Amino acid sequence: IDVLAIGELLADVISEQYVSSLADAATFRLYQGGSPANVCANLKWMGDNPVMVSCVGDDSIGNLIVDSIKKLGLSDTYISRSSTYPTTIVMVGRSQGTPDFVAYRMADTQIGPIHRTLIEQSSILHSCAFALSRNPARLNILTAFDQAAGMGKKISIDWNFAPSIWQDDGKLIFTRICENRPLLKMSMDDIERFLGKQVSAEEARNYLSTLTTTVTCLTCGKDGVWYSDSNDTSWKFMPAIPVAE
Repeated sequence: IDVLAIGELLADVISEQYVSSLADAATFRLYQGGSPANVCANLKWMGDNPVMVSCVGDDSIGNLIVDSIKKLGLSDTYISRSSTYPTTIVMVGRSQGTPDFVAYRMADTQIGPIHRTLIEQSSILHSCAFALSRNPARLNILTAFDQAAGMGKKISIDWNFAPSIWQDDGKLIFTRICENRPLLKMSMDDIERFLGKQVSAEEARNYLSTLTTTVTCLTCGKDGVWYSDSNDTSWKFMPAIPVAE
């Protein structure tokens, strides 16, 4: 297993119109979503061998999104079904900037313990702030991270932090993850929400440089990507791929 991604597989319900607020949206469409699931899809397209660990509801929306990842060639072997919690839904306002969203947290929080054999077979363990914001998923992911680090595996984290989905400020969890020298990805939105203030890209890089990581990636939307690694503390830049819309 190249990457073992542990986290949310959910339904994104996105407005068909561009809106600044969900209150202005008239119609929506349902899509398969979830950051770790999307990472797995892209890795699969690039020829890697990712495995997804998640939990969805035992319902029709769960069936739909599991079928969608199976069509991409991903396995559903480690996607559990909850008869108690329905599939998690995130309502999103279509936007050309930072979208308005509301997360209805349900089955995604119920990710169980990760099989040690899975960890042993994996080169990288990946998760994200969304998945770590609720227990019991949080405890089980952190336990898997600690086991993986003890085996010399790489840890990867997309710190897609949003205060609205956390019951605490997340700082203790983030500090604990950084103790394992992760591959870290954050966006400008993530950093501003996490720090509670607006920052420039330079200020964001200065903050990230204080962290103990193996590789750090700062995504800036249409303004491209900055990245650095522990062997070369200087930041490198890649422009964003132009898109029509």
